[in-house]
Amino acid sequence: MADYYVNKKAQSTGEHEVHTSTCPYLPEPNNRQYLGTFYNCTDAIAEAKKYYTNVDGCFHCSKECHKR
Repeated sequence: MADYYVNKKAQSTGEHEVHTSTCPYLPEPNNRQYLGTFYNCTDAIAEAKKYYTNVDGCFHCSKECHKR
């Protein structure tokens, strides 16, 4: 299990990225929203979609959910 966060500010390409708490690209505290603890990024993405419609997994820490 891992703790997941989503960027509050969208990427330049429009999506809000989902990251694990150990990701080297985890956004600064003022630019992230805690999503919760999940077994996988798929569940974290589903939670993030409650807040943002355009969501993607981080290439580095949630690679199996990275689609763009």
